[in-house]
Amino acid sequence: MAAAGEDVIELTLGEPDVEVPEELKESAIAAIRRGRTKYAAEQGEPQLLEALAEHYTARVGRPIAPENVLCFPGTQTALFAAMMTLADAGDEVLVGDPMYATYEAVIRSTGATMVPVKLKPENGFRMRACDIAPCISARSRVILLTTPHNPSGSILTRSDIAEIANLAARHDLWIVSDEVYADLIFEGQTFVSPLEFDAVRDRVVVVSSISKSHAAPGFRSGWSIGSKEFVQASVLLCDTMLFGNQPFIADMTVDAIRMGSSVVAGMRQRYSARAQRLERALGNGKTMLDVYRPQAGMFALVDVRRTGLSGKEFARELLDECGVATMPGSSFGASLDGFIRICLTAKDDAFDEALRRIVRFCDTISPQLYGAAGA
Repeated sequence: MAAAGEDVIELTLGEPDVEVPEELKESAIAAIRRGRTKYAAEQGEPQLLEALAEHYTARVGRPIAPENVLCFPGTQTALFAAMMTLADAGDEVLVGDPMYATYEAVIRSTGATMVPVKLKPENGFRMRACDIAPCISARSRVILLTTPHNPSGSILTRSDIAEIANLAARHDLWIVSDEVYADLIFEGQTFVSPLEFDAVRDRVVVVSSISKSHAAPGFRSGWSIGSKEFVQASVLLCDTMLFGNQPFIADMTVDAIRMGSSVVAGMRQRYSARAQRLERALGNGKTMLDVYRPQAGMFALVDVRRTGLSGKEFARELLDECGVATMPGSSFGASLDGFIRICLTAKDDAFDEALRRIVRFCDTISPQLYGAAGA
């Protein structure tokens, strides 16, 4: 529609709202000019392994060594490799529903079965041990966590993770934790990683990248953090997948990790402010929509069930009639059939115009539909 000249505001994909910082562009260019374009070490370039080990030692409060780090082109590749290393045909992987859209395919690629664990809106879409426990069977192998969560923006609390860690330890399960939004925590919130818990310290694999924290999704630079034994097993798979990463990107990532992000604080502030404006515009009885305010990340969930429309119907009509593109909740699991996901990364003027269009769209929905939904 946009390519045809129509006025469309896109609130769909999670692209950061700023460019890659200039200092990182220059770092990558300088590395290319130094000739850093040869084959790389299969586990990752030594200086990047060191930088990530130091970063996670400081973050989780216990020693993380270079032997615990494995480098990849982005979080998605790290997640795929972790699942291929840990799960086999006949195994089961427990994952929260709703979930990030690629999780099902990643799990099924291993031959394992995905077991959805319903995340309840009344619990803020947080995955809890009491929800996981009834889903565990003799074939269970891995619990896949996402914190902060996509699509809801919820954060697992320390007690949430402690209970999940104890459950995993009792049932001899691995935990894979997708933490790509860990640096986009809104003010007043606290991030906790399962890497911090002794009960599962050798059975946790964390995956992340610089895609969100440093607004550098196109550089495809990610990693996994796990036990020495996990890394040794996974690096054999990496030989067949990658045969090493790009050294010039590794050098840029070293600078990114050691210098910190020059853009992440601004992103946190803007995304949080847009989430507040979303809630003020659409929630609190102003429309028939209910907004679930995120604690972190780039997205917010909106419950549209009181309109009488499914999330897919609402998103389609909103796009066709008002030129606002959102993601149907069902894209992230069956439990979100009555929701849409709104991205918080559109520029302020476009975002606020989108909110005005959504309000107008809600005003045009038939009173009969409202009445039927309310009844």
